[in-house]
Amino acid sequence: MKKKRNIYLKMKTREQAKTIMFDTFRFQGNISFETVAVSDAVGRILAEPVTASISSPNFHASAMDGIAVRAKNTFGAAETDPRELVIGKNAFYINTGHVLPDDTDAVIMIENVQELDENRVMIEAPVFPWQHVRKMGEDIVATELLFPRNHMITPYCTGALISGGVFSVRVRKKPKILIIPTGSELLDWQKVSVKDLKPGQVIESNSLVLGKLVESVGGSYVRSEIMSDNKDAITQAVSNAAEGDDYDMILVIGGSSAGSEDYSKEVIEKLGRVLVHGVTIMPGKPVIIGEVASKPVFGIPGYPVSGIIAFEQFVGPLICAMSGREEPERQTIFAEPVKKAASKLGIEEFLRVKLGVVDDRVIATPLPRGSGSITTITEADGIIRIPNHVEGLNEREPVETQLLRSVSDIRQGIVIVGSHDNTLDVLSDCLKAADKKFRISSSHVGSMGGLMAVKTGVCHAAGCHLLDTNDGTYNISWIKRFIKNIEVKLVNLVFRNQGLIVAKGNPKNITGFSDLCRKNISFINRQSGSGTRILLDYHLGKLGLNPSEINGYENEEFTHMSVAVAVLSQTADAGLGICAAARALDLDFIPMATEQYDLIIPSNHFESESIQTMLTTIRSDDFKQKVMALGGYDTEKTGNVINI
Repeated sequence: MKKKRNIYLKMKTREQAKTIMFDTFRFQGNISFETVAVSDAVGRILAEPVTASISSPNFHASAMDGIAVRAKNTFGAAETDPRELVIGKNAFYINTGHVLPDDTDAVIMIENVQELDENRVMIEAPVFPWQHVRKMGEDIVATELLFPRNHMITPYCTGALISGGVFSVRVRKKPKILIIPTGSELLDWQKVSVKDLKPGQVIESNSLVLGKLVESVGGSYVRSEIMSDNKDAITQAVSNAAEGDDYDMILVIGGSSAGSEDYSKEVIEKLGRVLVHGVTIMPGKPVIIGEVASKPVFGIPGYPVSGIIAFEQFVGPLICAMSGREEPERQTIFAEPVKKAASKLGIEEFLRVKLGVVDDRVIATPLPRGSGSITTITEADGIIRIPNHVEGLNEREPVETQLLRSVSDIRQGIVIVGSHDNTLDVLSDCLKAADKKFRISSSHVGSMGGLMAVKTGVCHAAGCHLLDTNDGTYNISWIKRFIKNIEVKLVNLVFRNQGLIVAKGNPKNITGFSDLCRKNISFINRQSGSGTRILLDYHLGKLGLNPSEINGYENEEFTHMSVAVAVLSQTADAGLGICAAARALDLDFIPMATEQYDLIIPSNHFESESIQTMLTTIRSDDFKQKVMALGGYDTEKTGNVINI
C-alpha cells in the first residue's frame, strides 16, 4: 500500500502563525500557582503583589562607629569652643548597625571624638539630628509594596524580600512540557555505545536541547522514551498527555515534514486540530502548531537547527505567555556581509553568521545554511533575518543582526579567513587557555579567498598555502601579485604533509596521482582557488594528466576534514588533504608533498594586542607540542616572520 505523504498546501508566514497561535491559546496565562521559599524563587514569576511585613531597618541604627548623642547637646561646639560630653550620660559608644540608645538622635564619628579619660570625651563640631543614623524604615517600610504581580524574582530581590520579613512567595507554576522524540533511527545517548553505532542510526540530542531551551524561558520538561515511527503508539502517547493534568504543552520531535513516516500531523488531526502546518521560514518550515484537549501540541522538525528556530519563534514565546514572562530580546547591531547571500522570495530566512570587528566595522561571514548542522548555531555569533520580501543580502551593505554573543566578546575576536587547517583549532584552544579575552573566529574559503579578504579589509589574518609553480615557493609571489598595494606581514604557522587520503588498508591500491585516472577510482576535490586544488593541478600538469579523466574532479569540499569524511563514508575512494585529517579518522595517507602554511597579517593589525597575543601563543611550546601530536606537521619555523 502506498504511504501517504504530507504536503504543505497552506503555509503561513511567521506573523500569521504567531497570531493564530496566540489567538487560540490566549487564556493559557491562567495557569495555577504555588508557594515557594524565597531561596527557591529566583527566576519565578509572582502570582500576586508582595508587601513588606516589617520595616528595614526595624529600629534606628548607627551608620558609623562613634558616639551616639542628642544633636541639640552638640550645638555651638567649635574648635575655639569645644564641648565636653560624659560617657553614659549624654554620650554613648556605639558600633555600626547597633541600636541607637534612647534619647539619642545622631552619631559622631569616632575619628571626630577626643577622649579625655575613660568617662569624658570632647568634640569640636556639632552634628544635626539623624546625622550618621539609619532611621527605622529607611530602606523598607512595613506594608510597603515590594514587588507587583508578574514580577520576575532576581537574586537581588531575595535580599529585599527577606529584609522585609517575607520568607515565601506565591508564584506561577512553571509550565510543564512533555517532549516526545520520535524516529526509528534514533538511539538514546545515555544508553548507546559510540563504537557500536551503525550506518543509519542517529544519537538523539534534540530533546535535551529543547528541554534546556524550555528551562531557559521559565518552563520545566519531561522527556519521554524515544518512540519508533509507529503512528498508533505516538497517538496514544499524545492522547494520554493531553487528557491528563500533568502537562501544559506537548512537543513531538520529528515527523512534522512531508515524509511517508512523518505522523505528527495525522496524530494531531485525529486527536484535535491542526492550526498551522508549515511556516514560510528557513530553517523551521515544517513546524506544526496544533491543539489537543485545549492544550498546545507542536510538531517540531527533526533537523536540529530547524527545531531550534521553531522553538525560538513559537514554542518559547508561548511558554513565556503562559508563565507571565516577557519574551527575551536579543541585542542587535549592524554588520556588513562579506559577500552576497541570495535568498528565496516568499521565505523568511534566519542566516547564521560569524562576526568580527575589523577596523571598527562589524564583519559578517555566513555559515553553511543546512538545517541539519547543529554547529551552524554553536559556531554562530549572530543571526541575520532576511525578510520574505527580500531576495538576499548585498555585499558590504550593513544589515541588522541579532547577537548570540556579547558585543565585547565579538570585539575581541580575531578574524582569520582563508585556507582550512586543523592547527587553527589547536590555536583557538591554546589562545583561549592563555588569554580568555581573545578568541579565534575562522572561516574556510580557500587560500585565494583569504587573499581577497585581506585585499578588501575584512579580516585580521588569512591562512594561505599558495604554491608558485615556477619556483616552488609559497605565498610570496601571490601576495605581490594580488595585494601588492597592501602592507602585510607573513608568519609561518606550520609545514605540513599533503597527500592522498584513502580508505584504511588502501583497498584500491592507490599509490599516486596517476591512479586517480583509473576507471574504478572516485575522487573528492577541494574547491577552486584553494591551495590544495592548485597543488593538485600542478602535479597533474607535471604528469601530463587531464583533470577531465578523473572521476569526481568536479566534486568539491571546503575543508580537509570534509575530504576525509567523504573517504571514510565511501563517497570517494581518494582525496587530496593533510595527514592530520587522515590520521584523525584512522584513514591511510600517501604522502605527496610538504607545503608551507602561513598567516598573512595586514601590517595595520600586526602590533595590536590581540595579534601579538596570538603570535605569542603560536610560538609557545604548548601550541607546538599539540600540533606535533596531530601528526604530519613540522613546527621548526612556526612563528617566524618571513621577509616578503
